[in-house]
Amino acid sequence: MSVKKKPLVVVTRKLPDSIETRMRELFDARLNLDDTPLTPEQIAEAVRTADVLVPTVTDEITEELLKQPDCKLRLIANFGNGVDNIDVIAAHARGITVTNTPKVLTEDTADMTMALILAVPRRLVEGASILTEGKNWPGWSPTWMLGHRIGGKRLGIIGMGRIGQALARRARAFGLQIHYHNRRPVAPVIADELGATYWESLDQMLARMDILSVNCPHTPATFHLLSARRLKLIRKDAYIVNTARGEVIDEDTLIKLIEAGEIAGAGLDVFENEPAVSPKLVRLAKAGKVTLLPHMGSATIEGRVEMGEKVIINIRTFLDNHKPPDRVLPSML
Repeated sequence: MSVKKKPLVVVTRKLPDSIETRMRELFDARLNLDDTPLTPEQIAEAVRTADVLVPTVTDEITEELLKQPDCKLRLIANFGNGVDNIDVIAAHARGITVTNTPKVLTEDTADMTMALILAVPRRLVEGASILTEGKNWPGWSPTWMLGHRIGGKRLGIIGMGRIGQALARRARAFGLQIHYHNRRPVAPVIADELGATYWESLDQMLARMDILSVNCPHTPATFHLLSARRLKLIRKDAYIVNTARGEVIDEDTLIKLIEAGEIAGAGLDVFENEPAVSPKLVRLAKAGKVTLLPHMGSATIEGRVEMGEKVIINIRTFLDNHKPPDRVLPSML
């Protein structure tokens, strides 16, 4: 009696042990145990040999890769919510299904966004460095290390999806007034719950907010959504927080405006040329003007395990000849 061959699943990065173990049980899983990013040549080889590819945000799955004449790939099960690393249109045109892992990182990312909203105006990282970097702390003083109060300020959320709404709930508890810009208004029941004010014009909202949070996905339509022109609309005493994608902001212009005192500061968890971080941003961080994090917004053990479980469900459903629950179509972008 012949044994049915397990499908080959290539995983591009190190995943939680429990997820990798389950993948080995279910599939012919080729794992990346040392977590070294695959080279373009290695990804091309995976596309030619694997039934299923499990990439992450660090892997560019381009049309050129997918149009290889000996491409064997049937499913791209992305380990991540955003799919801007995948040419979904090219995949769809070649009959390759694409899935992602939505809804599991909402709370984690909203938590980190709220942490940055607190950290930047209150100078948390700058203050902590006084104690950890051997600087002289003369003791408490009425006028030393003063930041800005959060309560009563206006928060403008750019992108009122799941993460934007989760952030709004947290921010409202801190006494912030909630404003947002989105492609369309949220349902009235949600707007009422959040006490949220909708701005059809992003330009008008930018000019009136104390704090701005970027929570929209990176798509061709949102590349440099905060362009040089729009960044110049922001008030001098306002702060920007970004836990979405670095490409949404014109980073060079943001740096120039902060250096010139035209924007008060920023909290950034993502960067336009990631993993490279501009030396100018690092200098601003050392000067206490910005707070920088290394793409930690969704970095919780619980979140990564849930992402992996979604990947496995998508793969198994697809291999059972059913539509995966988290299928991504070009019309959804």
